[in-house]
Amino acid sequence: MAIQRKTAVILGAQWGDEGKGKIVDVLSERFSVVARYAGGHNAGHTVIIGGKKFVLQLIPCGVLRPGCRGVIGNGVVLDPMAFLSEVKKLREAGLAIASGRDGQLFVSNRAQVILPYHRMIELAAENAPGRTKIGTTSRGIGPAYEDKMHRSGLRVIDLLNTALLRTHIENACHEKNTIAAALFGTAPLDPKAMYEEYARAAEQIAPFVTDTAELLNEVIEKGEKVMFEGAQGALLDIDHGTYPYVTSSSSTAGGAVTGTGVGPNRIGTVIAVTKAYVTRVGEGPFPTEIHDDSATLLRARGQEYGAVTGRPRRCGWLDLPLLRYSNMINGTEWLVVTKMDVMDECAEIPVCTGYKIGGRLTETIPAEMRGFETIQPVYTKLKGWACSTEGITEFERLPKLAQEYLNFMERESGARIGMVSTGPDREQTMTMAAFDAVLA
Repeated sequence: MAIQRKTAVILGAQWGDEGKGKIVDVLSERFSVVARYAGGHNAGHTVIIGGKKFVLQLIPCGVLRPGCRGVIGNGVVLDPMAFLSEVKKLREAGLAIASGRDGQLFVSNRAQVILPYHRMIELAAENAPGRTKIGTTSRGIGPAYEDKMHRSGLRVIDLLNTALLRTHIENACHEKNTIAAALFGTAPLDPKAMYEEYARAAEQIAPFVTDTAELLNEVIEKGEKVMFEGAQGALLDIDHGTYPYVTSSSSTAGGAVTGTGVGPNRIGTVIAVTKAYVTRVGEGPFPTEIHDDSATLLRARGQEYGAVTGRPRRCGWLDLPLLRYSNMINGTEWLVVTKMDVMDECAEIPVCTGYKIGGRLTETIPAEMRGFETIQPVYTKLKGWACSTEGITEFERLPKLAQEYLNFMERESGARIGMVSTGPDREQTMTMAAFDAVLA
């Protein structure tokens, strides 16, 4: 008999954009709360419901389900203006995004705040002559995390204290304006105008603010089910990703603990979302990147453009060494495979099963960038199924070669496949019986 799990972490297995938004939305009907634990408004989660498209950047996807509460945890960096804009758009779309104790959306009082000088510093640094481009969204995410670790950041609870807010902005602007002018020749920001704007925003955010660690632990104590929603992907993790081409937060499963205040012994299972192929946005190593017409096909069929930035995504074949590494560092039990239907027109599908580095065969990804620069992927070539899988919701109805592809992925990755997405809509999803029983 399958053991039921009251909590689950859902995260991206690679470099983000794996389709977590849809999967979190599909599974959220089984959970009382969905909690974001890392990242900022650089994380675009796209959900399509009945043909209607929702793009969420800060707000957890659970709010799209009636009766499901959304929590922005302490590990997130919050841009007040982006948050209020997103709330407004959802309300205009007809969603009742209520605040207060009996509301549907909560913000941690311990989350760090992004302010305009964070954007100023990041944009200037990313475009500075001679600097290695990381490929950031220039939304102030990295500098906000830098201030957090420097112990000079502003938390949401401090945002609500007008006297503290005024002093903090005055001191920070004096420092950041001096740095930006000296290093990048950037025009200074006005602390008075910034204070007035963010003091007004604080009044609107205040009803959403609470001690979310206490809220989440109370919910779990009552026996309710909680989903921890990751942002970006495991290989963008600040510690375990393809450094330095990573994000500034802990996007692996461990981040769910530090980013929400829920103890590790309360994490029931870890679910990693992977495409049937791989994509990456921005700079950084990508061993299986495709440079021929196959990339154009996948990008067109998969609509591979960033939900936040609109940037075209780099496309590549499935990389099993990377997936096994991701499964190891996250303790992944279950895989969700998305965009299966995108590969319907591929006559042949190469899958990377190992690497050659310096002429030596290995299944281990290197820690340093020089190792990635000399990688030669070793491929196993599988036959494509060359027919439509779109909208199929039963494994037995998939073409035989599509079944074999999934079985190969499951066998080689070390984690069981629990769900498969065969289209962008909420309903175009198949769930395996064993996975269904675990989350029942």
